[in-house]
Amino acid sequence: MADLERYYGTGRRKSAVARVWMTPGTGKIEINKRELEDYFPRATNRMIVAQAFELTETDGKYDIKVNVHGGGHTGQAAAIRHGLSRALLSSSDGELRPKLKRAGYLTRDARIKERKKYGQPGARKQFQFSKR
Repeated sequence: MADLERYYGTGRRKSAVARVWMTPGTGKIEINKRELEDYFPRATNRMIVAQAFELTETDGKYDIKVNVHGGGHTGQAAAIRHGLSRALLSSSDGELRPKLKRAGYLTRDARIKERKKYGQPGARKQFQFSKR
């Protein structure tokens, strides 16, 4: 097999983890062995995935293969965008870094669900207080 250019990036958001592989191609995006439209029927999530390409003007230049697990649909879409941004960064010798950094696509969104505490029904909610 010929030496094929291949770029990798890992993206995370909440509990979703996306492993993204990019190869030069025609713009085909495959997520968990399914087409982008099949995996994300909601247009909002497809738009989130494509944001990194639109910002860097590399739309249609790479074929993308993604393995993603954990979290919900929106968290997975944001994790894929994070992984794509990292893969684009490794493909460009750093010239795309200022654009991606300014847009916030290289920063891992650290907001996660707060754990439930004992003696309470939820993370912050408490049982009704009675003075009597």
